Amino acid sequence: MWVVFSWLLLLCVPMSSIAAPPSPPPQPPPPPPEVSVMVVHAQSIPIVRETVGRLAPTRVAEVRARVAGIVQARAYTEGTDVSVGQVLFRIDPAPLEAALHAAQATLAKAEADAANAALTAKRYSDLHAKNLLAQQDLDTALANERTTAAVVKQAQANLEIAHLNLGYATVVAPIAGRAGRAMVTEGALVGQGSATELTTVEQIDPIYVNFSQSVADFTQMPTQPVHSQLEVFLPEGSTHLQTGTVDFSDLAVTPTTGTVSLRGVLPNPGHWLLPGMFVRVRLTAGSIDHAFSLPQAAVLRDNTGAYVLVVGASGAVEQRRIETRTMTNTDWVVTGGLTEGDQVIVDGLLKVRPGATANAVSLR
Repeated sequence: MWVVFSWLLLLCVPMSSIAAPPSPPPQPPPPPPEVSVMVVHAQSIPIVRETVGRLAPTRVAEVRARVAGIVQARAYTEGTDVSVGQVLFRIDPAPLEAALHAAQATLAKAEADAANAALTAKRYSDLHAKNLLAQQDLDTALANERTTAAVVKQAQANLEIAHLNLGYATVVAPIAGRAGRAMVTEGALVGQGSATELTTVEQIDPIYVNFSQSVADFTQMPTQPVHSQLEVFLPEGSTHLQTGTVDFSDLAVTPTTGTVSLRGVLPNPGHWLLPGMFVRVRLTAGSIDHAFSLPQAAVLRDNTGAYVLVVGASGAVEQRRIETRTMTNTDWVVTGGLTEGDQVIVDGLLKVRPGATANAVSLR
């Protein structure tokens, strides 16, 4: 009964006299997102290109037998360094010495015949001057004098050839370098019908490195690559102690690959670099002044071109159109659109948009 009466009293109380619950306090706006920025500074940026190259000797000489004969001895150790003029092989000189003696005898006979012909021509000239000899006999004597003089010159030339052939029996190194494996052994007949290859001498200090560059990379170099600096890295990653320079650039593009062939030369005093090895080449071809270096992740692109997001002094995010020149390793080289001290967003690009605010945290 008392419960019913209480409910009746509540129904009689006006609704306005019942207090409304308090409203929650307003929520503060969320803080601006945090992004990582890089403060850019203008600098002179070297243009570096990396590619794969192959080593080659600077000079190669195929040592061949220039006369026919039997190899008597090999006078060098295979795989060692030889100097210019060092004896490598000896060919049996006996037949060549005999040919030299025969040439000397032929020359002596020709000189004797020429002397007799000269005396006869002089005697006939005296007789003809006294009208005691016919003109035809004098002409014959003079012709014989000229013929025997020519035979002497021919004999002299044959003697020179014989001397040369005898000298060729001693085979020497035409260049300084490393002598390779011997292609013949003692007792082999060489030079019979063709110049038999005996061995090869290669100069590997300095040594060449042949490599190529795409047309796009080649045209983006600020200077011609000739005389540019290069470094060579061995396959295991160690750096060659000596740096070299580019000494040759091809004049045409290879149609099948669309590349330009280049060649560098570098010292190799320890002979650790060997012909035929594949190496990694780092080429530094000039530099670009007053440029900015940006990580690849910081540069965005749309249908208009490349741009970056920059955080201003007030924290506002701005879209900035830029001009990219080239890439060095993983960084873009920017030559336009940025100013000294700009804060370029490099991490957190998905958190912001142009016109919004951001909390910039500098990386460096």
